[in-house]
Amino acid sequence: AVAGLDASPEQGCDMKIATAAYPMDFLASWQAYEEKLTRWVSEAAGEGADILVFPEYGAMELATLAGRAAAQDLELSLHAVSDRIPAADALHARLAEAHGVYILAASAPFFDAEISDRPVNRARFFAPDGSMGIQDKQIMTRFEREDWGVVAGGPLRLFETRFGTLGILICYDCEFPLLGRAMSDADVLLVPSCTEALTGYWRVRIGAMARALENQCVTVMSSTVGSCDWSEAVDENTGAGGFFGPPDTGFPPTGVMAEGVLNHSGWTYAEIDPHRISHVRADGVVLNRRHWNEQSGRDVIAETRRLG
Repeated sequence: AVAGLDASPEQGCDMKIATAAYPMDFLASWQAYEEKLTRWVSEAAGEGADILVFPEYGAMELATLAGRAAAQDLELSLHAVSDRIPAADALHARLAEAHGVYILAASAPFFDAEISDRPVNRARFFAPDGSMGIQDKQIMTRFEREDWGVVAGGPLRLFETRFGTLGILICYDCEFPLLGRAMSDADVLLVPSCTEALTGYWRVRIGAMARALENQCVTVMSSTVGSCDWSEAVDENTGAGGFFGPPDTGFPPTGVMAEGVLNHSGWTYAEIDPHRISHVRADGVVLNRRHWNEQSGRDVIAETRRLG
């Protein structure tokens, strides 16, 4: 599905993106959350960012507003966060409009009765004109499905914006090439992540870099960072912000466009020219995106032969 978010004749112009390495806090009050989010958005907007990317499950800090006991309880924390999402969405919408920016809010467990009696992992994408799109995670990690009871949500979506077409692959989703291929029309894929250990961070980063290679696009990874002794779900967080492109014409030879310092909170920035994406797709040294379908014309089941 393709949704239009504040698309205009400027579509395809250069964009500056800010991606977060975001620490979650034990919040004393709703006002504390509002002040924190306002400070983060104001900082990125002040640096000229057009699109702000917060991480997966960064909204779990909202569970602390129900008290430590609720935040530490896996089931209670789901409901505590979900109950706060309407107010959080209203705050994000106000900030997006006030600063003239797009904001990918930190994803959250959300109970959507039209999908299931269990929560989905939902990211919400806000445009400066007040419009909003949602993207649910497609494939759950073992912790989400076995311990937390989070389920897959609605379908993948593409968002038409004034800067081009964007897609969202939430954390584990970016490790699956067919999900990435379904978003092959996106110029930029946003990859909000929440990973406990260095191994998890690198799995998601490698997935993000692979999707940039296959789709000849830019992927933008955000992360949660730091410790949260008030939560069993997000108790330890390892990560950094990062921007990745195809290691090809017009992009760095490593594919790494920009990266933050591991486990240091703050914004990482990069400027992205959609025309470079168009150029590498049309006339790159290799044409992974165009040649993808040639796989289906071959016998892709490998023969097994014994040697020795």
